[in-house]
Amino acid sequence: MKSLSIILMVALLLMGGLAQAQQRTPKQLFEGETLAPEFPTDLDWINVENPLTMSGLVGKIVIFDFWTYGCINCLHVIPVLEQVEQKFADEVVVIGVHSAKFENEGQTENLRQIVQRYGIHHPVINDNEFAVWRNYGARAWPTIAIVDPRGYWVIRQSGEIPFEAFDNYLSGMIEYYDEQDTSIIDRTPLELALEGAGDPGTPLLYPGKVLADPAGNRLFIADSSHNRIVIADLNTHAVVDIIGSSARGAEDGSFESATFDKPQGMALYGELLYIADVNSHAIRLADLAERKVTTVAGNGIMGRQRLPFGVPIDAPTTVSLRSPWDLEFDDEGRLHVAMAGTHQLFIYEPESGVLYPSVGNGGEANLNDVSLADSELAQPSGLYYAGAGKLYFADSESSTIRLADFDKDLVTVVSGTNNNSLFEFGDIDGELGVNRLQHALGVDGGPNGDIYIADTYNSRIKVIGADETGTNTVFGLGGLGGYADGDATAAEFDEPGGISYADGILYVADTNNHVIRLIDLETGLVDTLEFANPEALVIDAAVTLLGGNLAGDEVIELDLQLLAPGEGALRLWLEFPDEYKINPLIDSRLDVRSDGGFSATGTVTDANSSLSVDVGEGEGALYADLTLYYCREGEEALCFIEEVNWVIPYEASAEYERSEVTLYRDIFAPSL
Repeated sequence: MKSLSIILMVALLLMGGLAQAQQRTPKQLFEGETLAPEFPTDLDWINVENPLTMSGLVGKIVIFDFWTYGCINCLHVIPVLEQVEQKFADEVVVIGVHSAKFENEGQTENLRQIVQRYGIHHPVINDNEFAVWRNYGARAWPTIAIVDPRGYWVIRQSGEIPFEAFDNYLSGMIEYYDEQDTSIIDRTPLELALEGAGDPGTPLLYPGKVLADPAGNRLFIADSSHNRIVIADLNTHAVVDIIGSSARGAEDGSFESATFDKPQGMALYGELLYIADVNSHAIRLADLAERKVTTVAGNGIMGRQRLPFGVPIDAPTTVSLRSPWDLEFDDEGRLHVAMAGTHQLFIYEPESGVLYPSVGNGGEANLNDVSLADSELAQPSGLYYAGAGKLYFADSESSTIRLADFDKDLVTVVSGTNNNSLFEFGDIDGELGVNRLQHALGVDGGPNGDIYIADTYNSRIKVIGADETGTNTVFGLGGLGGYADGDATAAEFDEPGGISYADGILYVADTNNHVIRLIDLETGLVDTLEFANPEALVIDAAVTLLGGNLAGDEVIELDLQLLAPGEGALRLWLEFPDEYKINPLIDSRLDVRSDGGFSATGTVTDANSSLSVDVGEGEGALYADLTLYYCREGEEALCFIEEVNWVIPYEASAEYERSEVTLYRDIFAPSL
């Protein structure tokens, strides 16, 4: 095992203490003393076809990222490692070791969803039994371990590490080994098999939060992994506007040009919609009348220091914030912010333009029955203001719903464990102290005093009764999650992250199912929101393409056609089943060529269309290739493909009068 002095030296290096690190020799810095342990053989791997081995990775610098996907600090590491992978693509292999805190996080299929949601493009191990964790002596999430290109473990460091520290260290290691022998580092790219890479083509992609506005008859949806906000009519469910281009970024501007990065919670004040832009580490403002987006807090850089409690920041766009996750107005017009990354709540005052921490000292804990300033939170991710100074918040890492009472200067717990633990969670109904939640992300309230909870990792919707006697499940079968409408005994959700009440309906962002669910509290029925015009949600005409009746290399040869020479027409006649049509969001095409050198291309927009052709006198052939994209009416984002090739032999002579050839094709309803 390497010496304590080397561990301390490397810690200084990774934390930016280069002067101290330079007192050590390059050999001490870059050569490990202990052979890296081999992987257990019974682990599930994601993003590679076959499990990797340490012996097979000799020649690569290997970075292990020990994480769990509900941990905000772990999520902060993902974009940093993405930078590392881009700069050191040939020399470095990153391996995510997912050692789950919560039971739900330990399921491989849930982990696959997260890998897609956060665009992770490196191998990930489901280490839910903590085997790799123990082999490397990890003690906290996140932890980074580095193995040198000889296969020896050289670094283990807990906490978030900035890209600059990785850059300095890896550049030095690469230079050190290349000076010895350029063949030591293997620069052959690692073959990956990315699972779920890209957009699956659903109208929404991992929607995180939802906000109902009955006064304005609007529903605001944080389409988080599409990096945009969708505005729908609350009654017809027609898409009426979209905020953001869907490109990933933090650019202000018009609704069409502005960019976001994993937006979550929203709060409405008149025609001003405030948005928690998580990965931009900013609070954005969408002026719904002017259709313009600006930034009101955050400079776009992830903060690395806690801000002093209660001290106002007069220029909030100059300060670095950490993952604001939800927003909520109180009755004084102050905007409360769940600042998940610093384990605090903030207040932003729109009139004065100041921002300041208002609840929590920044320590990550479940410390209750203390003042606002002395309390300690654990990744607050959902907010609900009930009036009279009472702000409820979903404290996800403590698996609790807590109450910040501004009038009493007191923080208490109202659901989940009340013994100051971060590791007591479960799926238990009952009174406070007995009941358990699991990483709840959403909270809202009804007019009768009921508090509704999106109990995320239990895939359930729960309620704290107005009498505050306890917490009970009202909808969702729980377990590992699923997707089913129906009554309370049949409905299933999959990691719901947001919830909003309006006029007897609960609107739920059912995140892993990529949909918004509607819960009618009077009838007790759960339904899925269907957009009246889903084609409005297709991004840049990008649709999900499925091989419906894909003919592939099917070739149809017609009988000899007797034609007049010169200009003629090739007519295409398509017969569609009921409710199917040519997809208007992507161009279908008919390509024609002849033995004589003629060629033409036409766009197919109608079931009965034609293309001009030219045939020379004598014998020859036309070749027609159809690429058809079709869909069911109203489901344009789900597209099927038909490919057909025709060979059309002809004899052209002045004695013939016919100048048109018709190509018939029956299109059948696809079998999904």
